[in-house]
Amino acid sequence: MGENMKKRGIALLLAAVTAAMSFAGCGTETETESASGKAEKIRLMVWSPSEDQSKDSGEWLQKTCEDFAALHPEWDITFVYGVADEATAASQVAQDPEAGADVFMYANDTLTTMTDANALAKFGGKYRERIEQTNSAEVLSSLVKDGDLYGVPFTTNTWFMYYDKSVFSEEDVKNLDTMLTKGAVAFPLTNSWYTPAFYIGNGCTLFGDGTQEEKGVDFSGEKAVDVTNYLVDLAAHPNFKIDADGLGLAGLRDGSISAIFSGSWDVNAVKEALGEDMGVAALPKFTLNGEEKQMMSYAGSKAIGVNPYSKHMVAAVELAVYLGSAEAQLTHYQMRNVIPCNTELLADEAIANDPLVSAQNDTFNNTSILQPFVAKMNNCWVPVENMGKGIRNGSVTHENAAEQTEAMHEAMNSDGIRVRG
Repeated sequence: MGENMKKRGIALLLAAVTAAMSFAGCGTETETESASGKAEKIRLMVWSPSEDQSKDSGEWLQKTCEDFAALHPEWDITFVYGVADEATAASQVAQDPEAGADVFMYANDTLTTMTDANALAKFGGKYRERIEQTNSAEVLSSLVKDGDLYGVPFTTNTWFMYYDKSVFSEEDVKNLDTMLTKGAVAFPLTNSWYTPAFYIGNGCTLFGDGTQEEKGVDFSGEKAVDVTNYLVDLAAHPNFKIDADGLGLAGLRDGSISAIFSGSWDVNAVKEALGEDMGVAALPKFTLNGEEKQMMSYAGSKAIGVNPYSKHMVAAVELAVYLGSAEAQLTHYQMRNVIPCNTELLADEAIANDPLVSAQNDTFNNTSILQPFVAKMNNCWVPVENMGKGIRNGSVTHENAAEQTEAMHEAMNSDGIRVRG
């Protein structure tokens, strides 16, 4: 599979990067091969997480950039590498776009912040068409604002469940409450990226379809109070553990915990802990007032972005596409377990049958909502975190669940944090 897929990816890539490109929203100069036929000397600054550049992980970024340079003899490229994870890069580029990298990786939940700062270039024309041909509508929608596409996706971003197959069967892991009758389960209840899964699963909403900021957050009423009461009972269950400060992974290692909720970033640690007994699954359902409800995670994507102030726009754009190509995503997956989102790769049987790939993509496609990236989403994190902490420390109870839920709802819809307890 690997070699054939690589060859196919390279062929597709060459077709894409040699095609004429239309790139909207960029007022900088473009490069062409000099009249003398000599390679033009250019300098590109590229930022990525440290893991993409480390020797232990195979120096994925450096090798991929070198492969790109070999495909483009019209440029004599000097690459300058900087270390910045997806969140840090977004923050730094947004603060001062003109001083930022030409090409960088970012998480889609920073899209509004970056576009407001004019820190992301738009992809248009034939180039956008190529990106659309190899990505699902769901992935693409995570990088579109006001109809414009702002990056090349290279992975989805969500969380799912790891479990011990010697404790739970494939049938068991379909329902959280069933699991709790058979083994200990750790869940990060005080982490506001995770806890909304229960509220959303019972009909709570954020900003309408996620893009309608004017509609606000609806974490109120009976549907939300019922979830708060469920979580109070859940926290009191002897087989339920609140995962914080590495408790879940430590429990997998010593056998005191048999399931955790996390993402692809923890796969190596889980493999080390569970070995052949490692199971991976999309999110389970939970039983609320006698009815099964589906947990629904936040989901998004990570993408390659281009700085609209780049002095070498064409080269920067083509490099971004290459870093998100089938070829690059394949090696990213092989070196670092970064789950590909390229639809051609996902159609490959060997990749599609990887339980890690299946769990992440099943969650993204079936048991998640696109995490809103409207500005007021920033008001939602602390109130939900405080609800989880209140349940953990016992200040949220059945007696005050309605009051505490309404306080959370109000705080999520305000620019200030007003949470009791």
